[in-house]
Amino acid sequence: MIYTPGEVKGLAPVRDAAVLRAREQPDLRDVFLCHAWDDRRGAATELCDLLEAEGVSVWFSEKDIALGLPFMREIDRGLARSRTGLVLVTPALLTRLKRGGVSDKELSELLARDLLLPIIHETTYGELRDVSPLLASRNGLDTAEDSLAVVATKIAELVAVEDDQLAVN
Repeated sequence: MIYTPGEVKGLAPVRDAAVLRAREQPDLRDVFLCHAWDDRRGAATELCDLLEAEGVSVWFSEKDIALGLPFMREIDRGLARSRTGLVLVTPALLTRLKRGGVSDKELSELLARDLLLPIIHETTYGELRDVSPLLASRNGLDTAEDSLAVVATKIAELVAVEDDQLAVN
């Protein structure tokens, strides 16, 4: 896998935070996948499937919220039970963020914890900056540079926590 110097520098803090949270709470999911409702059967499901194929445990509303459960409370639990967050930034997400809603609330919580990685897909950092300068200021991955499959592999390497990393020094 090849990483740009910017990716190495920008992704290191996310990796360090994931390892620290894994030490503190080893039963957490690797990632929480924040996405727009409109992407739930398209790009978000594709990314989730690719991540799971790489061995990443993903909290994904489409798979983790059973019928009849309180939607917002389950999302709250998912956020609490994940080591880091991915934000799948698509044109649909940008539209949703402008209007507020569930993905906006998820993003606010992930920004507050400083545990997130934007995945830019079918849009640009410039368009994201117009809607969310804070999220756009984060280093992330871009499917204009790598396929979604390569992005999933990079995320898997980023969040992989080995037993020796969990040992307290």
